[in-house]
Amino acid sequence: MKNIDSFTHTRGESIYLDDIPTTIGTLYGVVFGSPIAHGKIKSLVLTDAEASEGVVRIFTHLDIPGINQIGGIIPDEPLMAEDEVHFNGMPIAFVVATSTEAATLACKKIKVEIEPLPVITDPRVARANNSLIVPPRTFKIGDSKNAFQDCKYIFEGLAETNGQEHLYIETQGAYALPAENNAIKVYSSTQGPTAVQRHMADVLGIPMHRIEVDVTRLGGGFGGKEDQATSWAVFCGLATFLLKKPVKYALHRMEDMRMTGKRNPYSSDFKIGLDENLKIIAYEAIFHQNAGASADLSPAVLERTLFHTTNTYYVPNVTATAYSCRTNLPPNTAFRGFGGPQGMFVIEAAIAKAAESLGVAADVIQERNLLQTGNELPFGQIVQSEASPCWEKATSLYDVENMKMEIAAFNNTNSVYKKGLSFMPICFGISFTKTPMNQARALVHIYTDGSVNISTGAVEMGQGVNTKMIQVASTIFSIPASLIKLNTTNTYRIANTSPSAASATADLNGRAVEVACNALKERLVEVAADTLKCDKGDIEIKNEGVFVKGELSSMNWKALIMAGYLKRISLSEHGHYATPGLHFDMTKEKGHPFAYHVFGTAITTVTVDCIRGIYDIDSVKLVHDFGSSMNPLIDKGQIEGGLVQGIGWMTMEEIVFDADGRLRSNALSTYKVPDIYSVPKNIDLHFLETDNDNLAIFKSKAVGEPPLMYGIGTFFALRNAIKAFNPNSDVAFAAPMTPEKVLLGLYHSKNG
Repeated sequence: MKNIDSFTHTRGESIYLDDIPTTIGTLYGVVFGSPIAHGKIKSLVLTDAEASEGVVRIFTHLDIPGINQIGGIIPDEPLMAEDEVHFNGMPIAFVVATSTEAATLACKKIKVEIEPLPVITDPRVARANNSLIVPPRTFKIGDSKNAFQDCKYIFEGLAETNGQEHLYIETQGAYALPAENNAIKVYSSTQGPTAVQRHMADVLGIPMHRIEVDVTRLGGGFGGKEDQATSWAVFCGLATFLLKKPVKYALHRMEDMRMTGKRNPYSSDFKIGLDENLKIIAYEAIFHQNAGASADLSPAVLERTLFHTTNTYYVPNVTATAYSCRTNLPPNTAFRGFGGPQGMFVIEAAIAKAAESLGVAADVIQERNLLQTGNELPFGQIVQSEASPCWEKATSLYDVENMKMEIAAFNNTNSVYKKGLSFMPICFGISFTKTPMNQARALVHIYTDGSVNISTGAVEMGQGVNTKMIQVASTIFSIPASLIKLNTTNTYRIANTSPSAASATADLNGRAVEVACNALKERLVEVAADTLKCDKGDIEIKNEGVFVKGELSSMNWKALIMAGYLKRISLSEHGHYATPGLHFDMTKEKGHPFAYHVFGTAITTVTVDCIRGIYDIDSVKLVHDFGSSMNPLIDKGQIEGGLVQGIGWMTMEEIVFDADGRLRSNALSTYKVPDIYSVPKNIDLHFLETDNDNLAIFKSKAVGEPPLMYGIGTFFALRNAIKAFNPNSDVAFAAPMTPEKVLLGLYHSKNG
C-alpha cells in the first residue's frame, strides 16, 4: 500500500498549519526573548512598543490568569520570565498585533535592563557546581569494580557528542480561535496534543475540556515538537483567551533555531575491561548530559541513555551513572533516538579504543560480544535477540571479507586518498520508558454506506502512521483502503493521548484500531450468521463479501452494514490498548520497560581526501530487523531517512554556542545538514524478516528511531580512514567529525 499522503504532498494540497484559512480579525503574535543568557530583570519598559502601529496588546507573566508554568516532568519552566532569565531567547513578553511585521517591529522597541549573572554552557562545570536537574541515576549489573581486577585489558577515555538542530521543514507554530462558552480551539504543530491541552489549561486556569487541540499533520517533528511545541500554542491560547480574538504565531526559522532546544549534547567518561578472548567483562560509564536551562524532557532522555548504555552487547558487569546538568542554554529536548544514540556512541568509542590499542579490528570485539537471546540487560530485562542473525546476514550478503581486502588494496596503492570501514550493530528498545504512557485509544465509525472513519491519537509527521492505521482497518475488515478515512488528531475525539514518539506510535494506536475493528467485526459476524441462518464459525468476511463455509453468499459488505444498522447494533467502537507486561521500578532501576527490541547491523565505507580533509560516504550496507514488515515501502523510507539524519549528526551538523550562551550556528548559512551531495552514494538495505511473536502491530517492528543509530558508524569509518593515513593520529572521540576535524586529525599525532 502506498503512503496515502503521497498524492496530496506532491500536488501541494496537504494541509499544514499555514494552509489553514485565517478567520477575519486574526491577530499575530511574536515573542520577545531575552537578549542575554543569564541575569536578573531590573526593568521592562513596554511603552514605546505598545504605541507602535498595529500593536493590540503586549502580554507578560503578570497577565497569566492561571499558573506561569509549562514544565512537564519537573515544574521548573515558566512560560514567561518573571525575575530572572536563564537562556538567551527565554520569553519575556508576547507581542500581539495586526500583522507579524507589526509585532516584530514592536519587539525591537521593548527596552529591558538585565543585570548579568554567570553563564554556564559546559555540563561538567554545572555538575561541579551541583547544578543538576534531577539527582544522578545509576544502572548496575554485576560488580564492575571487582570485575576489572580479572580483566586482562583495561582502557579508559572520553567521548563527546554535540547537539543537533531538528530543522523540521515546518517551524513551530499554532493558531488559536475563540469558541463559545469561553472555550478555545487550537491548531498546533505538535507531537503531543494532550500536552498542549494540559499546559494551556494550567496557564489559563480553566479545565481541559474547554480546550480543543487539533492536528492534521506536521511538516516534520523528530522529537522537537513533542514537548517544545507547547509554549507557542499556549502563547496563542493566552492571547485568544484574554482578547477573544483568533491569534496565530508561526516562528521565523531564525527565531525557531534561537529559542528552541536541541538534541542533548553529552560529555562522557568510559572504562572498559576485556579478557584474553576479547570478551567484555566490565564496563563503566559516566554521562554528563547538557540539559539546558530547565528539565523539559531531559530526565527521560537521560533514562533512555542508561537503557542503551551497552547498545547491542552483553556485558555481565556494568555501572553506568548519568547526570542531567543545568546550563544556560535553551532547554534541550527529545530528538530521534531520545538519548539512546548518545549512550551507544560511548560504548562504540570504548570498543574502538580497545581495538586500536590491541591491534585488532573493532568488528572482532563487536561480533564476539553480541547479545544472545536470554541475556540480561543492565536494567534487568531478558532480551529476545536478533543481533547475531543481523550481523551474520550482513557479513555474508555483502561479502565483508572481500570488502576488507579491496579497502586494504586501495589504501596500499593510494597516498592521497584513504578508505575506512566500520560496523555499527544496534539494539533499540521500543516503548515509552514511563510505563503509564504506553496506552492508546481509537474511535472507529462504520457508516451505513459501508465507508469507515477512524480517529486515533497518532500524529502524522511524515512517518506514514496514517497509512498504517488504514492498513490495519483494511486488513481486519477486508475492504479496500479507499473506503477508509483518517481524521485529524483531536483531543475532543481521542482524549489523554501519549505523544507521537518513542517509535511506539504505530504499535500503540494500531493496536487500539485493531481492538476497535475486531469488536465491530465480531458484531457483524453475528449479524451475518443471524441473517444467513448459519453458525458464527461458518462466517468469513473477505474482499467486501460475506462467505459461508468458504462460499460467497448473497450478502456483501455494504448489505451487511445496513443489516447491522437495521438490527440496531452499534456501528461505532472506541478501542483501548495498553501494552501488557511492562513495568519498571526506579527505586531498584530494574524491570521490563520495553515491549521488544529492534536489531540491525550497518557496514559503512568512506573515502577521505587526505590533502583537503573532505570525504565521501561510499556506501552503507545494512541488514535491519523489521519483524514482519506491514509496509516495506514506508519502512524503507524510514530507514534511509533515519540513517542520513544520523550521518548528519555524526559528520556536519555542528551546534555552536559562544561563552555568553549565544547561538552562533543560528541560520542555514552556519548550520549544515546533509544534502543530496553528502548522503551515501549507495544504500543497500536487506530486510531481516522474522515471524517471532512480539507486541508490534501485525508483528511489524517499529522503524522510526532505530535507523538513526546506524549513522554512528560513519564517524568510526572516517576515524579508521584517518588512521590508515596517519596511524599515530590523536583524533578524539568527539562528534561531529567535520571536514575541519578530519584535516586536523590527519596531520596531528599523539606525539604532537
